[in-house]
Amino acid sequence: MDLYVTFQIIIVSIAATSSMTLFSYAVSAQYREVYKEPLLLTYLLRNFKINLSTASKNTVSWLIHYAIGMVFVTIYYYFWARNLLQLSFLHALILGIASGIAGIISWMILFKVSDYKPPINYKGYYIQLFTAHIIFALTATAVYAISLSVALLTNSYFVPR
Repeated sequence: MDLYVTFQIIIVSIAATSSMTLFSYAVSAQYREVYKEPLLLTYLLRNFKINLSTASKNTVSWLIHYAIGMVFVTIYYYFWARNLLQLSFLHALILGIASGIAGIISWMILFKVSDYKPPINYKGYYIQLFTAHIIFALTATAVYAISLSVALLTNSYFVPR
């Protein structure tokens, strides 16, 4: 993986994770529930008795959240780069559905392993999480497609003739 692809994955994952997170925060506010993944990760770290200050746990939670987004985008990139999936709305939707299912299963496992039972509406949380992952995949696909267009345009202007 070259430097451009690494930079591309970082930018796409930041955009996709940010859009998903904004959606989660909006739904949290709308329904007055704690559906904020970074905050729930902070609570999980607290439950795992990790010896860090609260501020450090908050920071680590945000880093974990964005790192997981980068893992998802790296997987997406594998499918796109090998032409296994097209940069289309339908394939973005498929990626979002698969990611949503993976996200729900992951959170169920985390809640079980940590023995942390947040006082939330779980059905609502999982529906929100599923939808957030679809938004993540749609954003990732769009930003990746834009980044390819930018790469093509910049290469056509800056390649020596």
